[in-house]
Amino acid sequence: MAENPSAALTRPLWLASSSRYRRQLLERLGIPFACRSPDIDESRQQGEPPAHLAERLTLAKAKAIAASEPGALVIGSDQVCALGDECLGKPGSAAAQAAMLARLSGQVVTFHTAVAIVGIEAGLWQQHRDETRCVFRTLSEREILEYVEREPAHDCAGGFKSEGLGISLFERMESTDPTALIGLPLIWVANTLRPFAAPSTR
Repeated sequence: MAENPSAALTRPLWLASSSRYRRQLLERLGIPFACRSPDIDESRQQGEPPAHLAERLTLAKAKAIAASEPGALVIGSDQVCALGDECLGKPGSAAAQAAMLARLSGQVVTFHTAVAIVGIEAGLWQQHRDETRCVFRTLSEREILEYVEREPAHDCAGGFKSEGLGISLFERMESTDPTALIGLPLIWVANTLRPFAAPSTR
């Protein structure tokens, strides 16, 4: 795939997600794919650790689409933003975004980004989870309000965009794959799909 960005796979590829962020990330690999949002219950089970929640939902999403597309490879992914054992969702509004960032000021937040690729006929059943630790600076109220005004991130867990101005909110970030924080660990995805790349026609 890296040598030929327009290369296809030997099997159809599906992304089990309606997220525009994941779609844009997967487009970086330059391979054709289709998207479909799986119909699953994403509720957290009582006492379920954030990491387990991300992994469980990821596999459920991939399996839901793979059941109707057995000849395809299906990517499922989910991300959980955790402050300790508490799972933080998407703020949904400017006021909620500002409140969330005020709460994260000076804190360490862990993003559990899980991904699974399931291919029933291909015999593929792989799963991976990336942990990204974001250490937030101590943010003033003015900084938070200015950031919310300049970069609305109402549909992002944690209320920021690391690929944009949100990177300025941190003291540091610890991750093995920078794309994981955006929503899909592309390094692992590319490595897992590589054996299914179609032979080059060049």
